[in-house]
Order: sequence, then structure tokens, then C-alpha cells
Amino acid sequence: MTYSVKEIFFTLQGEGGNTGRPAVFCRFAGCNLWSGLEKDRATAQCSFCDTEFVGTDGLGGGKFDTSKNLAEAVRAEWPVGAGGTPLVVCTGGEPLLQLDEDLVTALHSTGFQIAIETNGTLAPPPGIDWVCVSPKAGTELVVTSGDELKLIFPQAGAEPELYEDLHFRHFFLQPMDNANREENIQKTVAYCLAHPKWRLSLQTHKFLGIP
Repeated sequence: MTYSVKEIFFTLQGEGGNTGRPAVFCRFAGCNLWSGLEKDRATAQCSFCDTEFVGTDGLGGGKFDTSKNLAEAVRAEWPVGAGGTPLVVCTGGEPLLQLDEDLVTALHSTGFQIAIETNGTLAPPPGIDWVCVSPKAGTELVVTSGDELKLIFPQAGAEPELYEDLHFRHFFLQPMDNANREENIQKTVAYCLAHPKWRLSLQTHKFLGIP
């Protein structure tokens, strides 16, 4: 298959359970909950996305005709001689529209651990090392277990109590980044204090001004 990738870049993971860990981000183009076009945002199943995932014109992005070629492009972003265990975060858009078993195998063969950030509406291929699900209101959740559930909060129709009995190792609430950002942060802090099963996740990359 041909993989359509918006961008590939090296940075620090900014949110969730791997916050602060160096990683190569592989952002796939396309999503099954929103076209990515502003004209469609109001009617999208997920209307609050803050990520650009349309096209393949980002830094390091493009069309990759084999899993090996894409894995090599990801590997090239990891600093030579850096040490540590390389991590690639497959995100989007929705990475599970494209991430398949061949690509999982190819990425592992270059020494990478593989994390995904998914809306949970599509089943993942086997072999992924870290599964992060971010549920969206009004969608059917197919992925009901994994490493972390990271819920954008507050989100009408996706209240935390709907997910707290699922089989995840970590449960995070992340304040919605919109016009009410400061109020959302305070609401999220208050909810976590009142419901200690949930941990606060902040988008630290935005505070730091890094990708």
C-alpha cells in the first residue's frame, strides 16, 4: 500500500503517559471523523481537533510506496548515536486508517518502539507497544483496552464515567484547548481531585513552544 504522511519530525512527547520522552512523530494524513477542512468542521463528528493533517506537504511528509521506505524515513529522524530506545508516535488525523501489520514489522525492524494516538474507532494491528485512545463523543469505541485512555474534557456526550470501567493502565483528562481554555483547565483539575482514578494531562509542547 502507499502511505500518505503529513509530516515526520523529532521532538518531545508533550502529553499523556509519555510526556517528556523524545520521540519521532509520524503524522498520517486523513481522519475518519473530520475531513480536516474548515468548511466541514461544524458538521464533523469531531469538531475540536487542533491538528493539521490534510495533505502530505509537511516537514518530512510525502507518499511512501512501501513500509520499508516509510520506516527508513522515520529512522532517519532519530539522532545518530543518541542512545536510548527509539520511540515513534503514529498519530494523525487517524493513524489506524493506514498503520498496518507490515509497517509495524518494518518499524520494529529499525529498533523502534511504536506508540499510537487513535480515536479508538478502528481496530489496531498486532504488535503496537503503546496504545493511547482518545474517545470522541457520539462514536463507537472499538478499542476498549490499552495503555492509556486520554479524554478531552469537558466534552458533552463523552463524560469520564462512561469510560472509567474500560481496561486501560492509565486514565488521563486533558483540558479542551478552545476559547474557554483556562476555565477548562480549572474544571479538569477539579474533576481529577474529586475522582483520583483520573490524572491531569497538559499539552506541555504548547507551553514550551515546540512541535
